Amino acid sequence: MIRLLVTAGHGPAECRIAVVNTLAAMAREAETSGLGLDVATGNDPDGHGPASAIAVISGSGAELFAERWSGSIQWTSESPLRPLYKRKNWFVGVMALPDAPVSPVSLDLREVRFEAFRAGGPGGQQQNKTETAVRAVHVPSGLAAVARDGRSQHRNKAVALERLAMLLRISQEVAAIADQQAVHSSHGRLERGNPVRRFRGKEFAPL
Repeated sequence: MIRLLVTAGHGPAECRIAVVNTLAAMAREAETSGLGLDVATGNDPDGHGPASAIAVISGSGAELFAERWSGSIQWTSESPLRPLYKRKNWFVGVMALPDAPVSPVSLDLREVRFEAFRAGGPGGQQQNKTETAVRAVHVPSGLAAVARDGRSQHRNKAVALERLAMLLRISQEVAAIADQQAVHSSHGRLERGNPVRRFRGKEFAPL
């Protein structure tokens, strides 16, 4: 299990939009690769996206996935917020985080909503005929975790709860991590380096 910090650093709202789009692109690639990806985000003050988020990647190949995404992400696009603004390059930093110490989290099952759906293999192949996959949603926070690898809905429900508790725990880290000077400094260094991924346009198309 790998934890990746996705951060806009000191960047403007456009960089926070890039954070949201980066997380969506990571989720699509993880699903195609048969990996699990859960996300805990920081505050979203104006609806444009959080300044930071933590993505948790699980499954065989998680390390390689993290290596492919770690570094600077460049988004080339006219600002969706300021049409006349000349700047067109926006940057997001992605970096691996050390494992956090395990600490208990109180999870009230009355605040959790379960949703069952059909589990599929990588790329949507090998669809199951029964709804064994489970999504656990923590209603107060909006955090959600998915489990689809178990053979039964009961097992996936238990795994989804474990992942949800983990997300609740690491969500407490996001704000503190976003304020660390080291993160902002790393973001600045990444911005000047060669991006590991490039996207363009409002549709966030990969280059």
